[in-house]
Amino acid sequence: MKDHNDISLSISVVCYNSSEKELRVLISSILNAITALKRCINTLPIPIFLIDNSENKNLSLEVFTDLQQQGVELKLLQGHGNIGYGSAHNLVIEKLNSDYHLLLNPDLNLDAESLVSGITYMQGNVEVVMSGPSAKYENGEKQYLCKQYPSVFTFLVRGFFPSFIKKSFHKRLAKFEMHRLSDSEASVGIPIISGCFMLCRSEELEKIQGFDENYFLYFEDFDLSLRMAALGKIAYVPAMRITHTGGNTARKGWRHIKMFVCSGIRFFNTHGWRFFSQVG
Repeated sequence: MKDHNDISLSISVVCYNSSEKELRVLISSILNAITALKRCINTLPIPIFLIDNSENKNLSLEVFTDLQQQGVELKLLQGHGNIGYGSAHNLVIEKLNSDYHLLLNPDLNLDAESLVSGITYMQGNVEVVMSGPSAKYENGEKQYLCKQYPSVFTFLVRGFFPSFIKKSFHKRLAKFEMHRLSDSEASVGIPIISGCFMLCRSEELEKIQGFDENYFLYFEDFDLSLRMAALGKIAYVPAMRITHTGGNTARKGWRHIKMFVCSGIRFFNTHGWRFFSQVG
């Protein structure tokens, strides 16, 4: 039975041909963060759902048995094939029974205090329905996960222009990536956060029925952010820290570029086209 002081958290990770090493790093960091959370807040057992979009069932929970701890339920969903990032998360979202739900990429390493910082902040700010973390690359360089509403031209510059030309558009890109956000205190009213790490209130996530499954990959997080923002505020919580190794669509080949363009067209058709100017 849930005590009124208890909080419940669920976590879903969508992976596709992810290596055992990558997933062990992520799960180990999640467990460290959960241990820190339990020291500060009463929590119910926390399920971690690994949603495997790989065509082959090569992933097994047996290789992670040494990482499982009391109060954590590691669950594997597979066999559904590559249904897309948002659709895979929705397999869990449609059955949530938690106060908070954390959406994750597999290519992350969570700081030990990340869950404490995020959930404590959201408990004290009931108007916030979703929050994003401070991120860095493996080399320590800061990664900007918060975004303004984009323009088509900004995406062209950011994704496909050579570096020596990008320098001429530094101010535009910095504005889009919200470089001026404080790294010492939380900021609210963020338009868009990255889908690699989204800490959400489960009730609101269920109200919008999770991700729009018409996005196979790319822009599903932009769309989700805008629909969640219609129910409350989105926050950037810099005390919630992660290391993220992903990104850079342009270097992933023409197939990914095509998916990016198709999803971008859908996003702008749904939420409004801006070719040169961007909001913010």
